[in-house]
Amino acid sequence: MEEKKEHTDVYKTLKFLKDELKNFGDIARHLKPSSGEIPTLNGIDIYGEAVPLNGIAGGDHIIYVDFNKRFDLDQRIAEAEKDNRPGVAEKLKINKRRAGVLLADASGHNITDALLVAMLHQAFLTGVQYELKHKGEVTPELFEILNSRFFNSSSLTKFITLIYGEISDAGKFRFISAGHPLPIVFSSKYDKLIKVCFERMFRFPPIGTLPSGEDVDCERNFSRLGYKRKYSVHEINLMGTGDILLLYSDGFSEHRNDREILYLSGRLTQTLTRIKGGSAREIYFNLKDDLLDFATPSDDLSFVVIKKK
Repeated sequence: MEEKKEHTDVYKTLKFLKDELKNFGDIARHLKPSSGEIPTLNGIDIYGEAVPLNGIAGGDHIIYVDFNKRFDLDQRIAEAEKDNRPGVAEKLKINKRRAGVLLADASGHNITDALLVAMLHQAFLTGVQYELKHKGEVTPELFEILNSRFFNSSSLTKFITLIYGEISDAGKFRFISAGHPLPIVFSSKYDKLIKVCFERMFRFPPIGTLPSGEDVDCERNFSRLGYKRKYSVHEINLMGTGDILLLYSDGFSEHRNDREILYLSGRLTQTLTRIKGGSAREIYFNLKDDLLDFATPSDDLSFVVIKKK
């Protein structure tokens, strides 16, 4: 009887854990952006998805910020003007002509690693609301706050790299990077990857590893490894019609076949040359199929295609 009871207890425990993982997986899946969240912008075509290694949920995550869809900008502008904040009103108007994309990659690619990016998802979108209200735009200060928050709530072995950028209808991409792979630009006219000069860019650590040395609460965030510099903004211009900007996680940049040939340097240019004429969505799925044909992934494989029309 005792042995039977032990088996019953083990079964109940396993069932509980299985149900909890399923529940967590369902929550993580619902945080994935729907097609309706992908920004619509004159002159710019955008599409991308996070592809978890296990097919359910992982450490990669994408957040789209279509300012026109998510927020009542006209009402926010009217309120700013009523409160005699013309600077905020002018910045809110600029948001009508640009859209934001955040691509994050938590260390690890298991379902439970999705917890970190789920925390980031809610914190970031809440922060965007406050930024728009008080400043009229998303600023690097939001990421300083997120970095300090994650430094105080996660271990050194669990961190998040991310890139957040805003693309304008003119093709200007303004971004910050926290330990994340830098963007790639493909020239449709010349059928080649364009070298973007990042020599002057300071390499920032991932979110949550080092607190900011310029944080007002710096003395409350003791760090044996020191402090990081303040985030800075960098720009890329998509100059020609058909030019493609790629944002991606390290699962993309480190994707390689059994001969140790990297997809990024060994096949990407050839593939983009062949598929460049499609929409951002078509380019995304053709590129995804080619990546999977090239090699079996060993990490979450996520990327966003931004194309100038």
